[in-house]
Amino acid sequence: MARILVVDDDSDTVGLVVRRLQHAGHKAQGVTNAVDALSFVTEKKCPDMAVLDVDMPDMDGLTLLGKLREQTGRADLPAIFLSGLVRPDDIAAGRSLGAIYLTKPFVATALLKAIDGIIEAEAQRAVPDVDEW
Repeated sequence: MARILVVDDDSDTVGLVVRRLQHAGHKAQGVTNAVDALSFVTEKKCPDMAVLDVDMPDMDGLTLLGKLREQTGRADLPAIFLSGLVRPDDIAAGRSLGAIYLTKPFVATALLKAIDGIIEAEAQRAVPDVDEW
């Protein structure tokens, strides 16, 4: 189970993603703009990861990810971009930040698989390999 912050300017998308994540056993909270996302992180504990739209009116998701990482002190805060922007340059920009980039309309199983991959990677990073001793 992960704590996941969902940010998308479309409230229907936020509701759908949050419900799917909660149904899968995650703690998910959704907001519809970058200002609320930054306020949420200030008031609550740092999420384990973020699912972000890229094309939002107040602040794009790429910039928001940088601010979330700065604000939480987690330069490696995992993120998944869930975006309708599908040009190769858009996808490359998201991936250059170390994020997974999924396009809309999205398949819920692909999103859940990406989240599971992040959880597995985080778990492996947290536990030192016995061979390293």
